Amino acid sequence: MKVKILTDSASDLPEEIIKEYDIDVLPMTIMKDDKEYKDRIDISPKVIFDGMRNKEVFKTAQVTPIAFEEKFEQYAKQGIPVVYVGFSSELSATYQSSVIARDSVLTKYPDAKIEVIDTLGASGGFGLIVLEAAKFAKAGKEVDEILDRVNLAKESIDHIFTVDDIEYLYRGGRVSRTSAVLGGMLNIKPILEVKDGKLIPLEKVRGKNKVFTRMVELMEERSIDKDFTNATICITHGDDLESALKLKELIEKRYNANNFIINMIGATIGAHSGPGTLALFYPKTKL
Repeated sequence: MKVKILTDSASDLPEEIIKEYDIDVLPMTIMKDDKEYKDRIDISPKVIFDGMRNKEVFKTAQVTPIAFEEKFEQYAKQGIPVVYVGFSSELSATYQSSVIARDSVLTKYPDAKIEVIDTLGASGGFGLIVLEAAKFAKAGKEVDEILDRVNLAKESIDHIFTVDDIEYLYRGGRVSRTSAVLGGMLNIKPILEVKDGKLIPLEKVRGKNKVFTRMVELMEERSIDKDFTNATICITHGDDLESALKLKELIEKRYNANNFIINMIGATIGAHSGPGTLALFYPKTKL
């Protein structure tokens, strides 16, 4: 029986890809004041970014063990193997929720095939890993083959990004108060990476145009194969399509790349990174 791929809404995949590959997506929770919203269902990224521009504060919460248990049990009852490809355990407790739920469901359905995997990824980089799993599932591959593919993609997919306002990183504890103040005064734009599932500062660049150039240069410096002709490259943005298209154009010209996924950063990631965030994800080795 065909394997079902399950993920969560922090994967930031476009809706057309989710439908094409029949990916099941569990929503994260977004909180504002005393109200809760389900990502992708009750609230859109645009609402989040517009609200943040107006100084509104949003918080997020992981997918609960109960939500996972209901989903896993649904597939267990039908005898459908399921692989949950999850958001980095270093950035959310969602993966741990999936582990708790899997163990609980397996006590009731010991013959069920339920696998959970921590991508240590976020946003479009996480999404590219999910996509690799979904391609293999659609092709009729077995669970073990899908897990091998996910692990290969985890090692290959690179995550680099920048933010328009360093203040949001300060609020999230990613930079110091001094760095945030100086960054704003001197127009310093940080470039960060996701390494071992965590957000790590990589470089500081002065001016937005230099950020575009440096991100494109980093693709070559950080890659092994350095051939992006047929690679799937993902660019996600915090309600700044113009910047995403500019970055795409630079990559096209430099590397002759032709396969892009461009999408707005979802509400879950966007609530922490802020409007104007620009993220780039690509394979360091051929997949």
